[in-house]
This record gives sequence, structure tokens and C-alpha cells, in this order.
Amino acid sequence: MAGRLHDPLDFSRRADGSPERRATRTRAPALRTMASDGRKVVLITGCSSGIGLRIAAMLARDEKKRYHVVATMRDLKRKEKLLEAVGDAHGDTLALRVLDVCSEESVRQCVGGLEDRRVDVLINNAGIGLLGPVESISIEEMKKVFETNFFGVVRMIKEVMPDMKRRRSGHIIVMSSVMGLQGVVFNDVYTASKFAMEGFCESLAVQLLKFNVKLSMIEPGPVHTEFEVKIMQDVAKMEFPGADADTVRYFKDVYLPSSIHMFEAMGQSADDIAKCTKKVIEASRPRFRNLTNTLYTPIVAMKYADETGGLSIHTFYNLLFNFGTLMHITVSILKCLTCRCFRRRNISPD
Repeated sequence: MAGRLHDPLDFSRRADGSPERRATRTRAPALRTMASDGRKVVLITGCSSGIGLRIAAMLARDEKKRYHVVATMRDLKRKEKLLEAVGDAHGDTLALRVLDVCSEESVRQCVGGLEDRRVDVLINNAGIGLLGPVESISIEEMKKVFETNFFGVVRMIKEVMPDMKRRRSGHIIVMSSVMGLQGVVFNDVYTASKFAMEGFCESLAVQLLKFNVKLSMIEPGPVHTEFEVKIMQDVAKMEFPGADADTVRYFKDVYLPSSIHMFEAMGQSADDIAKCTKKVIEASRPRFRNLTNTLYTPIVAMKYADETGGLSIHTFYNLLFNFGTLMHITVSILKCLTCRCFRRRNISPD
């Protein structure tokens, strides 16, 4: 079985990766959103931990109290870390709601429970990842990734978009990834789900402009989370049936060590991504695409420098399989150069 792991961009599912798609059928009373007080209503998916939690806490604790945050998660039993992070903001600038992006009923109930169904800013953060040789990944596992990362976002957008278009205002934010722009070996399915979302949003953004509704993509590279080390350790122990011995060896002995080096050298924190997201929300003319880590700009640019696609593919191949030692040295140097202060100055967008 392939390595099922939480997306570093969100940890909306349980630690064991179980789907648990049960939506409550009891309609919650309408949630007063303080919209009459001039606060923007911000609905965020996947707030039990990781980036979703940090975005919710940062907006809820905004000094000017400009936001009323509706923080959602599939299981409210996992709310304690968020409540600890927001403190007395809970009940004032933050409310909790159950939401499973894989359930249309759950999505309808959550949005329908808001006062006037008003959502000024939708932040699609919930997502999962899948890592490992593609031969060992079942089609069902692939479908689960797309069900959350692609169709989960589509469900949310379809639910709030008609009201935004009617009001001629709103901002939809999608937590994507640099892997939505550049494929990464052994992340085939996760990358595919992010590519699909990038194409969907790029198409939809044109239409939404006519209705004064903004759409923005947040595109982090590696993000340090509480599950990072455990994920790498667990994946390294898996057997990956169906994959040949050489592929498994390349994955465990070449890719995983290189990936850990990249995280150490170029990884950002969940707070870094939350700060970037807040900048995008507050921008008068927010960008459509927002790479959060300027260190990844050359990597993305390399892809578009060669229309044949060969440059980026052969470069990554050589770095991984032919010049592994050189890459480790380069990454180690980069790690020394990118101290914490430098990284803070390099959170995009400016």
C-alpha cells in the first residue's frame, strides 16, 4: 500500500487517514456572523491543526477585529488545539462548525447555518496527500485524494459562489501547492489533484471577474508540521507491494532522504503560510497565484523556460539520480543561508 499521509497544507483528517464521512443531519441554528458590524465573514475548511488552525487563529485574533471566523473541521472532538490558540476570541470573533468537504449534505448544512448564508471570504484549506510508487497505489486511494483535494474544493465553491455573484462581492482562496505548478517524483497523485485544481480555478477566475468576485491560489512549498517526521518514518517502513525492488529502493534510499533535506533547507512554518494568506485577503488587488516561498521561484520559472518540458524533467532527474551528492551539498549550503530571519523576509507575496 502506498504511503497515505496528511497534506502538509492541512490535517483535516484523522492521523490514521480514515475517511469517516458522516455528516450530521441535525440542522444547526443560524450563526450570527456580525456582518452588520462590518466584519468580514471568513469560512475556513480543515482547521483542526496545521495551516488551517494557524489561519483561523491569526484572523480571529486580528487586533482590529475585522473578521468573524467560521472555523470548520470534520470532528469537533479535535477542536482543543484551535481553542487553545484563539483563547478568548472563541465566541467573539471565532465560531466552530462541523464540515466534511466530501459530503454535499454537510457542506449545505454548514453554509446554510450562517446568517443570510453570508461568506465574504472562503478559504479552501482541507486536503490530504498520497506518497509512494504509483504501482502500489490503488485506484480507490487515488479517488479519495481527488474527492478531498479537488471535488471538496469544488463543492465549497459551488455552495458559496451563487451568493457572492449575487452580492457582486467575495473572495475565494484555494490552498494549492508548488506541486500544482511543477510535478514532483513519487507525488504523482497528489500533484495531479493540485494540477486539476489550478486549471479549474484559472478557468473560473475569468468568469468571476465579471461579478467582482476574486479568486486566489496560495502555493506553498514544503511546510513544517507536527506530523512531518512521523510521516517520513512511517512511509520508510512500508513495503509497497506491486512496485519493483529498484523503484522501492529509489523511493526509500534516494527520494526520502532528499525530501527531508529539502524540508530542512526550504521549509516554512504554518504561521508563514497564514501570514501570506492574511496578506492576500487584505490586498486591494490580490494576485491570482501566490508562491509563499521565493526560493521556489527559479524552480517554477525553469519549467516555463522550455516549452518542450525537457529542461525541468532532465534537471530533476540528474539532481536526484546522477548528482545526489552535489544536491545534498547544495541544499546544506542553502540551509545555512536561509536562516529563520531570512525566511521571514522572504514570505511572499510582498
